[in-house]
Amino acid sequence: MDDLDARILRELLKNSRRSYRQLADNMGIAPGTVVKRIKEMESAGIIKGYSVVVDQSKVESHIIALIEIISSGGKLEEMGRKLAKLENIYGVYETTGSPDAIIIGKFRDTDELGKFARYLLGLPSVSRTNTHVVLNTVKEDFRIPP
Repeated sequence: MDDLDARILRELLKNSRRSYRQLADNMGIAPGTVVKRIKEMESAGIIKGYSVVVDQSKVESHIIALIEIISSGGKLEEMGRKLAKLENIYGVYETTGSPDAIIIGKFRDTDELGKFARYLLGLPSVSRTNTHVVLNTVKEDFRIPP
């Protein structure tokens, strides 16, 4: 990946719905160059997919929780894979120190969050959890600039 690839990625992160021609015009390069570079980055796995940014306050998941997990039994990786498959879990991170993992989940209400907390504590690889409920989102943007 070179500087031109990084510039193209930055433009895509701003708005990936623009056409190749619009991207090229904005960057002052040929549309064919943009197409070629994007296809190469997709093939190399640098660009893994395209998505939308949703304002969670306007859809049904109103509670965001950051949940710390202390694991037991040495099954952290297995637990992480299991949790990653759940549709309301948006991030699963193995961490250094304590806790062993942190997950980000979005829930409709406190009842749904409570059921999920009980589910977590029922997993044999979880010995303890600590849940933090987000009161206000100051910034949420998982698009990482190159």
